[in-house]
Amino acid sequence: MTATQGPSAGDGLTGTPDTSSTADTPVSGRDTVAEVVRQWRAVHPDLDTGPMEIIGRINRCAALFQQAEDAPLRRAGLTRPEFDLLGALRRTGHELTPSELARETFSSGAAVTKRLKTLTERGLVERRGDTRDRRVAHVRLTDAGRELVDGILPSQLSYENAVLSGLGSGELGDLAGLLGGLLAQLEGRLGVLRA
Repeated sequence: MTATQGPSAGDGLTGTPDTSSTADTPVSGRDTVAEVVRQWRAVHPDLDTGPMEIIGRINRCAALFQQAEDAPLRRAGLTRPEFDLLGALRRTGHELTPSELARETFSSGAAVTKRLKTLTERGLVERRGDTRDRRVAHVRLTDAGRELVDGILPSQLSYENAVLSGLGSGELGDLAGLLGGLLAQLEGRLGVLRA
């Protein structure tokens, strides 16, 4: 197992947290990735495992967030990718093509098509054909879709705030800044298109 793999059954991440650590122990000594890094250092003391401490923790956090699921979204019968699609339509404030939605939500065209079908059947979005090019569709929120997004967003943000409640406001600001810088660097290096 590497530090970048997500949690699996029996890895201790879904059970009761280990409270045997003292408050003076640094955070890096209490998480699963620290143990993985320690093991790799024992096997390959000549390798720099520093990147694993960052990327491994980002991947573990993402996997745990997904595992916990988003309670407000689940109650509304939405998945996170479906909410992201609805959110993209709401925050941009205008119709988007499926290609634009794929870019906005970092999704494949096939995934967007599937989600649009589900959301259309639920009456949350509607499509209209382009008057000049019949191959192009334009997607917009229905009134029901707009009401759903506006109704869920406050409780979803409250839920996410609770997930992050172990960090102080200064730490959250620092973390947001560091992650934003890393993301911008990666997007620039990989040529990711920004909307």
